[in-house]
Amino acid sequence: MNELAPEEIELAKKQRVVDRLAERLADAEEEMADLRAELERFEARYTMEVGRLYAEQDEIDAQIAEEELKLVPDDEEIKKKVEELRRAAEESAARAKAAEDRETETWEPTAEARKAYHDLARSIHPDLALDDGEKERRHSLMAELNRAYSEGDQGKLRRLAADIRISPEAVVGETAGDRLVRAIRQIAQMKRRFAEIAAEKAAAVDSEVYSLSRKAADEAEGGRDLLKQMAERAKTHIAKSSRRLENLKNVNRSAEEYVKERFGMDIADFREG
Repeated sequence: MNELAPEEIELAKKQRVVDRLAERLADAEEEMADLRAELERFEARYTMEVGRLYAEQDEIDAQIAEEELKLVPDDEEIKKKVEELRRAAEESAARAKAAEDRETETWEPTAEARKAYHDLARSIHPDLALDDGEKERRHSLMAELNRAYSEGDQGKLRRLAADIRISPEAVVGETAGDRLVRAIRQIAQMKRRFAEIAAEKAAAVDSEVYSLSRKAADEAEGGRDLLKQMAERAKTHIAKSSRRLENLKNVNRSAEEYVKERFGMDIADFREG
């Protein structure tokens, strides 16, 4: 029986560490991908159900300021307010429109999708790359994998798996010493990636979207729909603001009619000037 060389013994130890970390890293990547997808879906639902109402409120607020400016056209503060509110209304409208264009259906990953994601993430993870060129290629693959998983595209997951199995990069043939250096670098890279995932997760958990999604989940357990409640409050506010806007419009119309009847002048001409 041939005795193993010291580097081969050390390689075996390091490889076991690499295997364990790769398994854990695939789990961590999957968990992060799930969290990203969950927050994206919740944010899309929030924008569709509540955000669009806030956009409507912003538009009404801008119109109210514009009507107020007609009453005191030389007021610089109101002019500034009109500009700010009009800009906010346009930004809100753009966000609401973008949400309408996004897919908002809830997707629950199947056991097949989870296994495919886990196996692929483990085999193509960028932190297992040996050089910068391979690392960059794997980053692109990982981004494509995350997209396919988040969108529930199991066909794409299968295609990615097939491509990776036949890729030249999957073939390795090196000395024990070279493989040992590779394992050491892989371990260091994976540990760095664990830290990056932890930071990304912490940022996600600290976000307003996450906080609101947790509140919505807590409310749902009690049979209540938080977003629906928020939408109803927004509708009430919109109704009040709409009445105020209509009142201001009536005041301005009355003033215009009075000036036109009394002096034969059109106030609109002065406002445009």
